[in-house]
Amino acid sequence: MDLLRLHAGLADTLLAYTLAMAIWSFWLYSRRSDLSSQYWGAIVINELVFAAQILLGVFMVLQGRVPLRIVHYLYGVLSLITLPSAFAFTRGRSTYREALIYGVLLLFLAGVILRARITA
Repeated sequence: MDLLRLHAGLADTLLAYTLAMAIWSFWLYSRRSDLSSQYWGAIVINELVFAAQILLGVFMVLQGRVPLRIVHYLYGVLSLITLPSAFAFTRGRSTYREALIYGVLLLFLAGVILRARITA
């Protein structure tokens, strides 16, 4: 399989998963439910897929496939640090208020994914 197609397909998967996580976050907030261990596991999966996407991108760069714009790298770094930064900012609390923070950040990350797809 061509690495470029794999990278693009993984971006589409990330977009769908990140939007699903945002919906879940807003649903938890609307019900005033605390964040469960299942939610945290899903967040970790989201972050791991972001890391896999970046590793695939680095592998492509090492093969000589450079994106058209340098800002594409910044989108990758931003997507990787956003969720851990939110965890540090909220000090790992799991109340329904954090669900709103994560929901907004996940929508932001969905926008970053869309923008990164445009700059590729």
